[in-house]
Amino acid sequence: MSLTRLHTDESGHVASAVGALPAVAGAILLGIGAANDTGWLAITGGIVAGLGLIVYDLVRHTKNDYEVYERLDRLEGKK
Repeated sequence: MSLTRLHTDESGHVASAVGALPAVAGAILLGIGAANDTGWLAITGGIVAGLGLIVYDLVRHTKNDYEVYERLDRLEGKK
């Protein structure tokens, strides 16, 4: 793999976007619940948005960051 391709490679970013979808849905539900003065919908939306952010960060960390750390360890000669 060339350095140019490594710099412009977009693999792995779709997995992060999948983790962000629950957060987006939760934020929309939170907004709808707050606008309609529906407490249960706002609370549920807030919980789903919070969990979605955690899922997004977890997926991003395991998918992207671990691969970067693995490449850095190979470059430094650690195994």
